[in-house]
Amino acid sequence: MAQFFSVHPTHPQIRLMRRAGHILRGGGLIAYPTDSCYALGCMQAATRAIEKLRDIRAVDARHHLTLMCRDLSEVGAYAIVDDARFRLIKRVTPGSYTFILRATRSLPRRLLHPKRKTIGVRVPAHAVAQALLAEVDEPMLSSTLILPGSEQPLSDPSEIRSRLERELELVIDSGSCGAEPSTVIDLTGDTPVVLRKGRGSLDPFAVEAV
Repeated sequence: MAQFFSVHPTHPQIRLMRRAGHILRGGGLIAYPTDSCYALGCMQAATRAIEKLRDIRAVDARHHLTLMCRDLSEVGAYAIVDDARFRLIKRVTPGSYTFILRATRSLPRRLLHPKRKTIGVRVPAHAVAQALLAEVDEPMLSSTLILPGSEQPLSDPSEIRSRLERELELVIDSGSCGAEPSTVIDLTGDTPVVLRKGRGSLDPFAVEAV
């Protein structure tokens, strides 16, 4: 049965963040708010939680999961970011963007796209997401909370709990954060490629959605 924490959206309570961090470090799978929509999250080493995440989303290893990072320096420890890509990402982070990048050798293969050896990375702007990342002191593995057959993410924390209470260890309720996922941009090639147009504007990249 999922626990349910009501957390202030801009000033998250320290005691609740500590409890949430304990659940994550114990291998739990949680639903939490971001600056685009609610997401699923767990620790990188939580194998069972990752399996549950993929089961909930009904996606296989070819679907990119995202490393939620506190800042760009943390991104650089897990993904290959040259000067040009760094400048591009820096312009829009923190924010509602997920970038597909080639992974460094430090990432376990089970977290990567099996053929491309790539990973999604994101620096969220939401205070609760940032507080969670500070508490666990490493990037969380994450995915937009879109259920199979749906086009929009779940946006009501009470509905998330009622529909996923047996699959999750925790739902963090900080009110509505929208129902539009992040914009996903592939930066593995010479030019940016938009894989999904979401909340993040495309204006900084001079590209259009395919």
